[in-house]
Amino acid sequence: MASHPTTRPSDLWGQPRGLWVLAGTELWDRISFHGMQALLVLYMVGALLLPGHVEHVAGFAGFRNLVERLTGPLSVQALAAQTFGLYVGLIYFTPVIGGWIGDRLTGRRVAVALGALLMTAGHFALAFDVTFLLALLLLILGAGLLRGNLSAQVKSLYADGDRREADAFQLYYVAINIGAFIAPIITGALAAVYGWHTGFGFAGFGMLIGLIVYLVGQRHLPADTARVAVVERAPLTGSDWSRIGGLAIVFPVQICFWIAQSQVWNVYNLWVRDHLNLRVGGFIVPVPWLQALDGVAPILVMPAFLALWRWQAKRGAEPDDIGKLAVGCGIFALGTVWLAAAPFVSGADGRAPLLWAVAFHLISNIGWLYFTPISLALYATKSPPSLRGTLVGINYLSTFFASIISGRIGGFYETIDPTRFWLMHAAIVGGGGLALALLARPLRKLLAA
Repeated sequence: MASHPTTRPSDLWGQPRGLWVLAGTELWDRISFHGMQALLVLYMVGALLLPGHVEHVAGFAGFRNLVERLTGPLSVQALAAQTFGLYVGLIYFTPVIGGWIGDRLTGRRVAVALGALLMTAGHFALAFDVTFLLALLLLILGAGLLRGNLSAQVKSLYADGDRREADAFQLYYVAINIGAFIAPIITGALAAVYGWHTGFGFAGFGMLIGLIVYLVGQRHLPADTARVAVVERAPLTGSDWSRIGGLAIVFPVQICFWIAQSQVWNVYNLWVRDHLNLRVGGFIVPVPWLQALDGVAPILVMPAFLALWRWQAKRGAEPDDIGKLAVGCGIFALGTVWLAAAPFVSGADGRAPLLWAVAFHLISNIGWLYFTPISLALYATKSPPSLRGTLVGINYLSTFFASIISGRIGGFYETIDPTRFWLMHAAIVGGGGLALALLARPLRKLLAA
């Protein structure tokens, strides 16, 4: 259990300095990750998977054969969506293993540093067609070690009951979203002017900076006691098992949420390319720049909603974590309904106005704000200390299942109209929120044990 007092003279801006080290590392991780992610589907559809390129990718014929044994023959676009889904899914699967390694073998500091090194190598390997699959493998393994252990260190900075802890996870996600905002703008511009591989190279330098931030700031982080904990950890209590059971009930709802969110990283880029008017005067907005809105929108809406929650708390009306998760699903469902309605506001060219997409990002990211930081905080605060890294990794596992599913659903983009495509996602995430609302009472009892 953490033993830190509520405040210390060494705190910075009211929070432990270690929070800013972890958030700074996460910032650069996300600059590298979202910069690459914003380009990946467009790169595969527009270059890598086309004749003249795909033949040079080491091992790709075997990879395609393996995928199509499970899915049947895939077009270039469907194969790109499925490949993206598998990649992002595995990015969020390996933190389960990485968290266990940090908890039981290496300690979290070593795991984060090794993960950052692997991710740096992976981003640089994307600069060449031939090493595309190797690059994805390095990124998947590196993300497992880094993400399974980085955010798990946030809880260790605070004593149980410290009111700053809730704000800490919101601030941590501010760093994530600043990175997600900056990265697509830079990599999108680099890719447009200098080519795809230059954009990927920038992502590699971003991850390298993140590693340096983490190593320089280690003196502000909690002590690594993972290997001692293996010997001394106490057996799980009935209360521990009750809370684990509550998290298990939340898990399927997380999958529903992330199916819709993952599609915003995947097929949404193709929808923007095909159905949105990107012309502003004489300038054509690069498609990856729309991904930047997903980074900045939470930052814009967060102050208003943090103030709202505090105002509600003073009146005893603030939704608890379960209530916020359900509201988040409902708002995100509204956002995908908004996308489904885009054909009804399209111009003579069949394209919706750019501001329609801007509004979507604002709506969906209010839902994100109610859901994502809250779910991470729920896992970090309700998990038994000896399993915190592992269970935070399981939190990411929901995105693994969702990304695999959304990659398969992405193949329907070519066969059904956009309205039905987005309404299907609205039904999935909205249904998850409804299920959570119906199960709220027994779930609260389990998590309060």
